[in-house]
Amino acid sequence: MTRLDYFKVKPDFITKMRQLTREQETFTLDGKLRALIELRVSQINGCDYCMGLHTREAIALGEKDQRLEQLPTWNDSPLFDDRERAALGWAETLTLIPQTNHADENQYVNLLSMFSETEVVELSLAISLSNFWNRMAGAFRKNH
Repeated sequence: MTRLDYFKVKPDFITKMRQLTREQETFTLDGKLRALIELRVSQINGCDYCMGLHTREAIALGEKDQRLEQLPTWNDSPLFDDRERAALGWAETLTLIPQTNHADENQYVNLLSMFSETEVVELSLAISLSNFWNRMAGAFRKNH
C-alpha cells in the first residue's frame, strides 16, 4: 500500500519544520557533533534514509570512518571523548525517554558540566528534530 505524502497533506507545516531544521546551522553547537548525534538517533530509530543523510553529512564535516563504524557502541569505544559521550548519552536518553525515566538527573548534571546552557538546549532541539524526522520518514516511508 502506498503511504500518504505528508508534505502534500500539510505543506505549510512541513515547510516550517524544514526551516526549523535548517536554522540549526546557526547553532553554536559544533556541526560535526550535531551530525553524530543525529546519526545516532537515526540508528536507534532505524531510519535508513536519515542514517544515510547524516553519515554523508558527518563525512563532509571531516568525521572518520572508524568512529562512524563504532558509533553504535560509542559507550565502549575509546574513540569518543567525554564531551561526545555526554552528548551521545543525552541523545539516547531523549530518544528512548520512556525507558530512561525521562532523563536521569546524574546524566543531566554531567551534560551541564560539559556544555553551556545554550548548547544543552541546542543539543536537545537537534535530538528532538531528528526524532521528528525519523518518525515521519519511517511512518510514511518517505524521504524528507
